[in-house]
Amino acid sequence: MTVAIDRATGKRRGDRAPRPGLGRRIRHGCQKHWYAYAMIAPVVAVLGGIVAYPLLRGVYLTLTDANSLNSARTIGVNHIDATYRFIGLDNYKDILFGPTAYDRFWSHFLWTVFWTAACVVLHYAIGLGLALMLDQKLRGRTVYRLLLVLPWAVPTFVTVFSWRIMLADSGVLNQLLGALHLPQPQWLEDTFWQRFAAIMVNTWCGVPFMMLSLLGGLQSIDSSLYEAAEMDGATAWQRFRHVTLPGLRSVSSTVVLLGVIWTFNQFAIIFLLFGPTGAPDAQILVTWAYYLGFGQQPRDFAQSAAYGVLLLSVLTVFTSFYFRWLKRNDQLAV
Repeated sequence: MTVAIDRATGKRRGDRAPRPGLGRRIRHGCQKHWYAYAMIAPVVAVLGGIVAYPLLRGVYLTLTDANSLNSARTIGVNHIDATYRFIGLDNYKDILFGPTAYDRFWSHFLWTVFWTAACVVLHYAIGLGLALMLDQKLRGRTVYRLLLVLPWAVPTFVTVFSWRIMLADSGVLNQLLGALHLPQPQWLEDTFWQRFAAIMVNTWCGVPFMMLSLLGGLQSIDSSLYEAAEMDGATAWQRFRHVTLPGLRSVSSTVVLLGVIWTFNQFAIIFLLFGPTGAPDAQILVTWAYYLGFGQQPRDFAQSAAYGVLLLSVLTVFTSFYFRWLKRNDQLAV
């Protein structure tokens, strides 16, 4: 085998130049892209102040026994210094494996998982059905779109308070059920119906976003695919299964992930529907963490922060596995 040698340098032709060191690469990047770094510097500074610092501070609090009695506070002109101690991972041990772990964490975790799964499935199924309907040539289609978007356009607190009035014992819903001689559930008192009502209200609020996202995905599918499938004798179900669903794969994967994250952390609906101390068995993890930190005395800041870190960890792990699952499916489809 003949190897060409560069006479000027004494090196073999085709050899790669040695990779520069990290410091040199950073200096080169700063010199080449200094304008881009200058533009994003204010954003990075703001995000660091409103996201990174509170997050790091919260992680630190989880390693202490901080509560409203031993935290720094000012009463009148008197300032009381913090006296909480560093206790390591004791908060996590107590939450996950302590004597009250099931009542304080695992029961709420299981309900949160079920709540998230049920809401996202309903959001997607109903949203897809409405999107398919609005994708057809219907008279007054624009009016239907406006009406179906209203639950999403109305502020959440207005929607939830309206549902709370309708779900009261003497509310419109129970009056209608009574007129039909049907049982009148205690929507806001009984545990089962509290959970049912929470899923129902969240479905009402979340379907419009899913519908609009999937409608956009439907309109991006090439109509010639449907024409070719119809010419081949495919039924409506076969066209839906082999053309519509694959065409919605990228949109569906995104909106499902967003739906899981938003629903898992859905604070407003549970809090506004039942209040800060009502429906203890219908509280999801994020509202239970709020109760520990702000709804009881003494306020347990450390354990409330630990719940926040656990929530972040669960969603991070789920997102990681979700992306791996999507990547594997895409490779199998290819």
